[in-house]
Amino acid sequence: MNLVSTLHKSNSFYLFLCHHYPKNMSKQKKQNTTKYAGSAFAVILAALLSYFPISKQLDEKEVVNEPPKQEITVENNGQQNTDINFQEASQKTEVNHSSTQTSQVEEVINTTELELPAKLKDRSEKILKRSNYTASYNRNWNMPNWVAWEVNRNETRGKNKRNDEFTADTDLPKANQVQSFDYSGSGYDRGHMCPAGDNHFSSQAMDECFYMSNMCPQHHELNTGKWNDLEIACRRWANRYGEVFIVCGPIVNKQKSKKIGKEHDILVPEQFFKVILITSTKPARAIGYIFDNNGSDRPYKTYTVDEVEKITGMDFFHNLPDNIENIVESRYELQDWKWYN
Repeated sequence: MNLVSTLHKSNSFYLFLCHHYPKNMSKQKKQNTTKYAGSAFAVILAALLSYFPISKQLDEKEVVNEPPKQEITVENNGQQNTDINFQEASQKTEVNHSSTQTSQVEEVINTTELELPAKLKDRSEKILKRSNYTASYNRNWNMPNWVAWEVNRNETRGKNKRNDEFTADTDLPKANQVQSFDYSGSGYDRGHMCPAGDNHFSSQAMDECFYMSNMCPQHHELNTGKWNDLEIACRRWANRYGEVFIVCGPIVNKQKSKKIGKEHDILVPEQFFKVILITSTKPARAIGYIFDNNGSDRPYKTYTVDEVEKITGMDFFHNLPDNIENIVESRYELQDWKWYN
C-alpha cells in the first residue's frame, strides 16, 4: 500500500466520522466526535510521514551493503612469488573449478601420487607398484630408472626390523629377474633406492624394499656414507614437517658404463640423483642432489629440481599445480636443507 492510497483512505475515514454520526446527537457531542476524529487522522498522518523516510533509508542501505560478486582465479604471470604455498594454490584452484566437479580438481589436491615422475618415452620402462614405493624398471639396464615414494612421520618408526633377504622380483620376466648373487664379487653393494629405514612400519613394505628391482650397483663408501646420511635426513624432515616426497635413481652413460652380473648384465651407474619435495612448509620447497658413484668424502652437489630434470631427462613432481611447480623446481635455499656434518 503506497502513501497516497493510505492518506486517501484515512481522509475518507475522517469524513465518515464527521458526517455520519446520529442526527439527534447533541452539539457538544458532535464537536467532541469531530475533534477526536481530527486527532486520530493527525496521528495516522504523522506516523505515515515518519515511517516513509526510514523505510527508504533502509532500502538504500541494503543496496549499498550488498557485497559485490568476485571471481577467484589462480594466475601465473611469470613472477616468482615465494609467498605462494601448496595449500593456498590447491584451495584457489578448487574454488576456480567449484562450478564443475572435474578430475583436474581431484588431481590438484591428490598428494598420494605427487612423487611420481611423468612417463618416460626415451627408454625402457615397466612400472612396478609396491605398498610403499613405485619403481620404473629398465629391462635393458636390469635396474630401475627411478624409484619414488612418500615417507611420513608415521612410517619413520615401527617394529619390523631389517631382514636383509634380497629377493628376485618375480613380477619381471625371467630374463630380468636379477639375483642377489649377480652382485657377488663385483665390488659394488646392492644399493637400496627406497631404503629399509623408511619401511619399518610394515612387514610387507620391508620385504618389498629388498626386491632386487629396488637395487643399483653402488660404491660401498657412498652406500654407507653420504647416501645413507641423506636417507636419515629425509626421515628427520618427515618427522618435522609431516611428509616428504622423494624420487631417486641412477644416471647412466651408455657409452662408458661398465657391467656386472653372473647371470644378468647390470649396468653400473656413474652417478645417482635424488630430488626431494616438502609441501607443508610455507612456501613449499624442493631440492636436488647428484652423487658420484665413488668413495670420495664429498661425493655430491646440490641442484634445483629443474637442473636435475635436464641432466636426467625426467619430469619430476609434474602433478603439482603449475604455478607451484615453476617456483619450487627453479630454486632452493641451502639453509633449509641442512643435513651434513
